[in-house]
Amino acid sequence: MSAKPQHYDVIRKPVITEKATMASEQNAVVFEVAMDATKPAIKEAIEGLFNVKVKAVNTTVTKGKTKRFRGISGRRKDVKKAYVTLEEGNTIDVTTGL
Repeated sequence: MSAKPQHYDVIRKPVITEKATMASEQNAVVFEVAMDATKPAIKEAIEGLFNVKVKAVNTTVTKGKTKRFRGISGRRKDVKKAYVTLEEGNTIDVTTGL
């Protein structure tokens, strides 16, 4: 499989947080994905970009918070994250570039 340009439209960036680091201990990697991305599209994009076998994909949508900046009310964007569980023996190093 080769990396298609639409794979980069599905996968936005890796998420590197404390919770994502704990998920990596269970052979899972967390990515921020497009809001209209489906689980099969995410699986195909990950397998195409990183040449790994995906076991499962779980998604979550985090609603953006309402914040105030200098008295002006604003709202952060909604974010969709994909928790991608990999097959045994497969790894993705998110610290290196694509």
